Amino acid sequence: MAEFDLNKIRRLDGTLLLVLRELLRRRQASAAAARLGLSPSAVSHALTRLRELFDDPLFIRRPHGLEPTRRALELGPRIEALIDMAGHALTPDGAFDPAASDRWFAIGASEYVAALIGGRLVEAMRAQAPAAAFAITTHSHTRTLDALRRGELDLALGRFGPAPPGLVRETLFEDRYCVAARVGHPEIGPESGPRLDPAAYARIGHIFSAASGENTSEEPVPDRRDIATLAVVPRWLTALTMAAASDALVSCPRRLAERMAGPLGLQVLDPPFNQAPFAVHVVRREGPADPAVDWLLAQVRAAAG
Repeated sequence: MAEFDLNKIRRLDGTLLLVLRELLRRRQASAAAARLGLSPSAVSHALTRLRELFDDPLFIRRPHGLEPTRRALELGPRIEALIDMAGHALTPDGAFDPAASDRWFAIGASEYVAALIGGRLVEAMRAQAPAAAFAITTHSHTRTLDALRRGELDLALGRFGPAPPGLVRETLFEDRYCVAARVGHPEIGPESGPRLDPAAYARIGHIFSAASGENTSEEPVPDRRDIATLAVVPRWLTALTMAAASDALVSCPRRLAERMAGPLGLQVLDPPFNQAPFAVHVVRREGPADPAVDWLLAQVRAAAG
């Protein structure tokens, strides 16, 4: 442990970790004190010690409550992990009881995957772990894997290449691209059949997603001389919403289009070209098993299924 400041570690006790976690969750000193069974003055004293330890204000007082600094937000997932590991160490069999857990899980996921499984994951939490919660962040492929390696994320979901050292990847599900258009489109109706005509596909204006933040390289936008392009947006959900209110087309993952077809009033067709399925993955850290992450992964698999 020579690379660590041992004096700081000696000064960092469990109560300080719990105070920092509750302040991040609740953004109110009084609410954190009530949750931990401490007096407001004790929480204030703990915050003073935390500021000295981390050499950062951590929270700025605002009219609406405490606003965490960037440093505090960066510390949040690590503090959650430390508290969780301490809890496992104090549990005789190392088991995870979702019904008794108030863990805050951190997931890195593309917007597409979050939209597909997020609702089912919420319902799993409500039913099995009502005091627990999860936060989803969307960043680039590299930034997501770096955060996972550092312990700032519990899982990463998206389209990833081979897992780098220290991480393990598995296929969560497969999908294919499709074409979505609004129901009642003047050029596309039931008589068009399940597959869009190549000429219509090229002629009718498209809204494309550049897939920014989809944990993969940006999807190429076709040459406008080949495919009429009306707009390029950073998210598929944005593209689908725009198509539902216009006569534009959207090429996007079929699972997402089918999920949103009813709420948005869309019809889903096969594209006029052959395309192979693509895989969506879940990535986690190698090393000692974490029963809480094992439980979360099981819920993610069920939600994806």
